[in-house]
Amino acid sequence: MVGKTVTTAVACAISALAVNSALAEDVAKIGLVLPLTGGLAPVGKQVQAGVQLYSQQHGTNVAGKKIEVIVKDDASVPDNSKRLAQELIVNEKVAVIGSALTPSAMAIGPLSTQAKTANVVMVSGTSRVINPNNPYMVRTSFTLGQQSGIIGEWAAKNGSKKVVIVQSDWAPGAEATAVFTDTFTKNGGQVLDTIKVPLANPDFSPFLQRARDLNPDTLFVFVPAGQAGTFAKQFAERGLDKAGIKLIGPGDIVDDNDLPGMGDSMLGVVTAGIYSVALDTKVNKDYVAAFEKANPMRPNFISLGGYDGMHLIYEALKKTGGKTEGNALVDAMKGMQWESPRGPISIDPDTREIVQNIYITRIEKVKGELYAIPFKTFQAVKDPSKMKK
Repeated sequence: MVGKTVTTAVACAISALAVNSALAEDVAKIGLVLPLTGGLAPVGKQVQAGVQLYSQQHGTNVAGKKIEVIVKDDASVPDNSKRLAQELIVNEKVAVIGSALTPSAMAIGPLSTQAKTANVVMVSGTSRVINPNNPYMVRTSFTLGQQSGIIGEWAAKNGSKKVVIVQSDWAPGAEATAVFTDTFTKNGGQVLDTIKVPLANPDFSPFLQRARDLNPDTLFVFVPAGQAGTFAKQFAERGLDKAGIKLIGPGDIVDDNDLPGMGDSMLGVVTAGIYSVALDTKVNKDYVAAFEKANPMRPNFISLGGYDGMHLIYEALKKTGGKTEGNALVDAMKGMQWESPRGPISIDPDTREIVQNIYITRIEKVKGELYAIPFKTFQAVKDPSKMKK
């Protein structure tokens, strides 16, 4: 009897292990490392909202897999990003990891490469994040070069001659500045000075005063989404709008999440960006309506990194028949193209970079609220730093 009981117990244990193994094989985990607290928390919340909306609209079963999303808060600290990503890869055995801000993406990239885990970059706009040393990284956000090159050319051809640059002092700011400077000067413009502002808890006032004293006709600005509202307030307080200084920049400075709280000093500001809630397409109108129904905020360009990131993951799983090996997923992602709320997008098979429209927009007031209204479109723009010469 004792022997029979032991045999039965072992059989049950083996059966339970088999069931658990089968269940594990039927689950595809997606791990997201986002800043959900701290000064850049609005960034992480937009990504998370985009991810959640896509899952709500398209379900959680793909190619025979149950999709499980695990979100970790790194509070914008790269050391946290690395530790949390390692936990997701080793302990949770995620099929895909989602990276956010540039420092986070740079910390996670080598880990995903070592583990051969697909890594979707949903926020970072720094070109060098995606490189041959990190072959498992694919971008669904943007690069600052895509936007800054377009606005540099447009500004030089539309009356801007002398520019002062104000940039946040981190890798994306440096990249935005470099590309803008190169394009603007090649088209006949002059950069009077480049002023760097601390990333953490910035007070823009003294830097704006310094910029005004140089008497430019235009101010090119890059600050991260989430700081645009503070910048706009101090831009007006320093009277730069009344001094006749035009304000231009990448789309980050007219973030849709911040625009409702900005003042009329932003009217007329021209930027080059990847998205505006004012895009007049059915796909976008449906997206904005669904997003605002689910969240107490407008969707911004960052939300699309999460929304389109999930689309890329879902479709890659379909193409692999549910296989979650990193090489198979990344190969499936290369060359993929679809219609996003931001317009037609694709993944360049050679660079794993997103190819997308860039919109020149002007801030206007519509029904009492500020919107970035597109008035010129540059189609299928690639990352300029990776374009074949």
